[in-house]
Amino acid sequence: MHEVEAMAGGESNTIAGLLNPFESRNLDLANRIVMAPMTRYFSPGGIPGPDVAAYYERRARAGVGLIITEGIFIPHPAAGFCSTIPVLDSDNALAAWRNVTGAVHRHGGKIAAQLWHIGSQFVPGGEDGREGDQVSASGLTGPGQPLGKALAIAGIEDVIDAYAKAAQYAQAAGFDAIELHAAHGYLIDSFFWHGTNERPDAYGGYLSQRTRFACEIVRECRRRVGEGFPILLRYSQWKNVDYDARLATSPAELEKFLAPLSDAGVDIFDCSTRRFWEPAFDGDETGLAGWTRKLSGKPTMAVGSVGLSTDLFGSMGEAAAQTSANIGQLMAMFDRGEFDLVAIGRMLITNPDWIEKVSRGEHDSLAPFSRDHLARLD
Repeated sequence: MHEVEAMAGGESNTIAGLLNPFESRNLDLANRIVMAPMTRYFSPGGIPGPDVAAYYERRARAGVGLIITEGIFIPHPAAGFCSTIPVLDSDNALAAWRNVTGAVHRHGGKIAAQLWHIGSQFVPGGEDGREGDQVSASGLTGPGQPLGKALAIAGIEDVIDAYAKAAQYAQAAGFDAIELHAAHGYLIDSFFWHGTNERPDAYGGYLSQRTRFACEIVRECRRRVGEGFPILLRYSQWKNVDYDARLATSPAELEKFLAPLSDAGVDIFDCSTRRFWEPAFDGDETGLAGWTRKLSGKPTMAVGSVGLSTDLFGSMGEAAAQTSANIGQLMAMFDRGEFDLVAIGRMLITNPDWIEKVSRGEHDSLAPFSRDHLARLD
């Protein structure tokens, strides 16, 4: 028995509840702790090597229940323009990812491939001179900020096909699930957000109508991989170009957004926030994952500065100290049923053994996160 598992019922273990198994319609996990997707730029030519496999394997060996990979570009010419971000578009890539999934499975962990198309956004390290090739809902990177071009209907069909092909590759490579990256202003989210979707056709209009593109992706992925293969979807209120942006301004509006996605076949919602403890709406302490669970009836995942004193963007300037303070708040929210899973990001970059140390109350032994850690795969 893993030492962390043996401690799960101990009174001193403040995260004991997160170490209980998770069971859903088509995804069972040893515990409820997830490694959040984090872009790492260590796949030359888009192909993950042994160092990437070892990186994920260390977290599986340390007891992480589910690993969500860094964003993987789908097989579409405008999916992304960075040669060190991994792809899932060929037999060579499939063989490399089999090494990764096999390494995780050796330790009883499970792993999901995050499928990514950047749309009209940029990623650090991207190649120059590709702005004209970028596509999005309306050729906007933000409100009133033109970049690239709007997808025509034929282009939308091509992208849907590319997502579905990537889902098939992921299944063939031994992944246990896929996650569609539909947050932060990237391609799918550019259809969700009114600030980047000015389309006059069936893919624009009210918020519920703006989910059509994502719903068609979910349905086509489902058709290709079957009912038993889990599909997660990551969404966010905030955007790369506007941290204060909101898709939904009330629970009623959020429900209209979630309903079509849930009906299309999303199994789990990954609710991306910068700080997990912040209320989603005024007048109620419930977070975004809590509201999503309540309104959709689907399992949800909370994420955002778990165990840290600053959010991601604050920690790019200076080291983000670990803190045990928000762990108590995390568990209080979990205990009242706000979410089913918790995703840990930066703390698992610096501390692969985060679960064991926090379970033992050894918060002082955790290394703080700094941007220097992003320069290597520890």
